[in-house]
Formats: sequence, structure tokens, C-alpha cells
Amino acid sequence: MKFLGNGISIKYELFGPEGAPTVVVSHSLASSLIMWAPQLPPLALKFQVLCYDTRGHGGTAAPAGKYTLDMLGDDAMALMDGLGLHKVHWVGLSMGGMIGQNIALREAGRFNSLTLCDTAAHMPPDGRASWDERIGIVSEQGMEPLADPTMERWFTAGYLAGKPSSVDAIRKQFLATAPAGYMGCCHALKTLDYLEQLPGIITPTMIIVGAEDMGTPVSASEAMQARIPNAQLVVLEEAAHLSNIEQAEGFNAAMMGFLNAQ
Repeated sequence: MKFLGNGISIKYELFGPEGAPTVVVSHSLASSLIMWAPQLPPLALKFQVLCYDTRGHGGTAAPAGKYTLDMLGDDAMALMDGLGLHKVHWVGLSMGGMIGQNIALREAGRFNSLTLCDTAAHMPPDGRASWDERIGIVSEQGMEPLADPTMERWFTAGYLAGKPSSVDAIRKQFLATAPAGYMGCCHALKTLDYLEQLPGIITPTMIIVGAEDMGTPVSASEAMQARIPNAQLVVLEEAAHLSNIEQAEGFNAAMMGFLNAQ
């Protein structure tokens, strides 16, 4: 389904019982709503689930230019408002977790709970340089040169060696991401700087991270937990950046336990 909001066409899908409490799931950079396939079965038993493609990704419009985290947050809020979903549970991984922080800090009343997965609240200066490097590569050569290095960051070596179909699906989605959308979101993410604002988040929060996540390491999650009042932290062993796929059972148990307690 498509919704016109904040000046763009946004692709979304709804699952689960209509009228139930809503969980919005927000995906990582260079993926799409397909990455939440392992979470949909348990979520949709009890919740209405809103999956959407972020600006520049999947079936959502990918306008050229630099995006901002406020822009990405506004997209999500426009979609929620358009669907009459004024208070939701938010589950965001990587970029999706950064968008969740953006909304929670600007409009605290939007969320019943906040689940931040394999994400961070601050981009150090050397990290910002790496984003500029990625932007340069994609601008000149497209997505292909970054595909394999990205899969090596997103999954552990052991998981990749098994050649699961899930990795192939994620790699295909990475390659299908519009370069303009990827670069636009890179500009947004490289400005990330919410760490010292996190004590202002009053929403019940759980943080989930893969023990072997190189991009947003456990230390980044610990820094967030230390600042968000009463935040819970779950570290999943034998998982890298896409812990929701690599350790779906453990991820789902942590997520559902937290959501059911709210």
C-alpha cells in the first residue's frame, strides 16, 4: 500500500488484528521492510504491525539530495497520523533506532515503548569520514562495491559461511536500494548526535544488540542504556549487526517479553 505524506509516496504494509495495539518496525540503512520477516509471526499474533520503507528505500520515493533525521522522523509521523495511529510501540534497528530516538526526543507522547536494536546515539568524527567515503563510492560506482563488505559487517563469519537464504535476500535488497536514497540517508546518519539528550527520553526502553556487532558495538548500546532512564539491555551472543535475523529466536523472545510487559 502507498501513502502520500511529508511530500513523498511511502510504501507500507499492515499485519495483525485491526484495533490491537500497534507496533511500528523501522528497518536499517539499505534494507527495507522485508528484513522484519522473522519478527512478523510473533508480533502479529497480538499486535497490529506497521511495516514501512524509509525514504529512499524499497517502494518509498527516493528524492535526490541530503536527508536529515528530522525529515525521516517526519515521514514516519506523517504515515502514522495518516493511518490514525497516534500512539504506538516503536521497534527500530540501526537507522530505524536512530529515527526512533529522533521522534522520542521531539514528541515523547508518540510512543508507548521504544525498542532500539543494533543502533547508536552518536557518530564520532572518524565515523563521519567513513560515511563520506561511502557516499563517494556510491556516487561514482553504485551499490555493488559496498555489498560484500556490508554483508561481512552485518552478519558473523559463521553465519555467512552457512550461506542462508536470508543473507541472499538481504544482499539483493541492498543492491536494489536507490543510490540517491542511500546517499541521502548517509547524510542524515553522519550527523547523529543524540547521546547527551537521551536522559530526556521518558518512554519505557529496551536496547538489543548483537555481541559481535562491529558497526554499532555493545559499547554504544551500553552508553545509551546508561543515559536512558531505566532502560533494559539485552546482548545476543553469536550475532552481528542484523541480530533480528541471525538470532531471530533470542531477539523475538527479548522483544516480545518487553512489549508484553508494557
